[in-house]
Amino acid sequence: MKPDSVIIKPMPSRFKHQVPKYKVTRSDACINCGMCANSCPYGVHERIEGHNKMRPPIDYKCIGYECRKNDEFYCVYRCPRKALSLSLNPMYDALGDCRWTSDMIVATWIMAETGYPPERTDLGYHIGNSGGGFDKLRLKFPDNPPLVEREEISTAIRLNRRDDGRAEVVISTPVYGGGMSFGSVSLATMLSKARNATIWNTFTCTGEGGYPEMLHPYDDHVITQVATGLFGVREETIQRVKIVEFKYAQGAKPGLGGHLLGEKNTESVARMREAVKGTPLFSPFPFHSVYSIEDHKKHIDWIKEMNPRALVSVKVSTPNDVDMVAVGSYYAGAHIIHIDGGYGGTGAAPDIAKKNIAMPIEYAIPKVHNFLRDEGARDVVTLIASGGIRTAHDLAKAICLGADGAVIGTAEMVALECVRCGNCESGRGCARGIASTDSELADLFDDQWATQRLTNLYHAWNVQLVDILQRMGMKSVTELVGRTDLLEHVDYS
Repeated sequence: MKPDSVIIKPMPSRFKHQVPKYKVTRSDACINCGMCANSCPYGVHERIEGHNKMRPPIDYKCIGYECRKNDEFYCVYRCPRKALSLSLNPMYDALGDCRWTSDMIVATWIMAETGYPPERTDLGYHIGNSGGGFDKLRLKFPDNPPLVEREEISTAIRLNRRDDGRAEVVISTPVYGGGMSFGSVSLATMLSKARNATIWNTFTCTGEGGYPEMLHPYDDHVITQVATGLFGVREETIQRVKIVEFKYAQGAKPGLGGHLLGEKNTESVARMREAVKGTPLFSPFPFHSVYSIEDHKKHIDWIKEMNPRALVSVKVSTPNDVDMVAVGSYYAGAHIIHIDGGYGGTGAAPDIAKKNIAMPIEYAIPKVHNFLRDEGARDVVTLIASGGIRTAHDLAKAICLGADGAVIGTAEMVALECVRCGNCESGRGCARGIASTDSELADLFDDQWATQRLTNLYHAWNVQLVDILQRMGMKSVTELVGRTDLLEHVDYS
């Protein structure tokens, strides 16, 4: 269950107008009687006390046509002057895409605002419309599972299974924040991710842009990344943390390396990355010092020598031989094998790369899990998956396929009200200020607001994961690992 440090409180949108699924219209026939405000349990209608006046309807809170089943509070029926009408918002479908549907985006906003899964049944947010992957998989719940109380259920997982004297790291939820560098996102975004990781007793990753000083108070919950560009990599930052991650490849763009446009390389970004302001920055592919498992082991030994307590994570993409790559990382001494499938990444990743190169994560997880098991190594390493995990149900499916836990990135950004416009790579492209280093845009929100939104999202996911485990009759999320018998494919069931 959640740590004691987790406090859930409402954190509404920072914008006056969200993108609602339904449009509630109040005509001039309204006499401001307040009947709708008194009837609606969802807070769509508000009456300004003492002014005998109604506020404009808060459309995004409306549950829509399903409310017609409830004559007691369906405002359209209850209004004595028939001044209210309900319609679908034509802008709503423009919000999402096949993988991140408008329902999924709005549900994520609701979870980030409230800390709980939406009670509305009109939002089909557990799956998208991609036509494949997790959208084709369903969880199979037993008819008569053993009775387990929610308080008995643990969502904690161990990250060090080698028993090698290094840090015994246990995280309270089987999910942590993905690497987003200073330069790709704002400092407020990075700081909120680090604060949330501390609250939830889990981790977030710096990405390959260096280790901002603002993150130092959260060292025990930050993963520092060593990527091919070696931007901002210093002995001091490696020695600060409990986990160091080598990023050999990213699932959204394997074989391409990283690219930060010059307009995002501001003075502060350039200082952190030890680069020249305004120049585009490239991370090559691959590490030009690593062409064998022996070279890989030298990298890992270097980190272990520099920081005797640190665990080493290895992030790789998912080529056809990802199972061989994973077992090689095990023999090289890695504690965590982080496989990153296609469909991950943000709007900065080219579509032609993330849709056509790396293996989808739902194929890669069982491939790696089974190979490590056959090698006798599965119980000694922690397998973490990422690349297109959007919901708590996706997380549960990934664990059933063989992962111990997952890394998320886009879901965190959506919690901060990302609309997935796909302009992450541009300095002023992110209208929400999340993936921006432009000072004017980056100040559109503060880190305390963002921290609470992320804390709420993680809580909503944890509530759903505990519900899944309870329905399975399990007391620990570790019991779910590799249980492919609890999954069914809708095309073959």
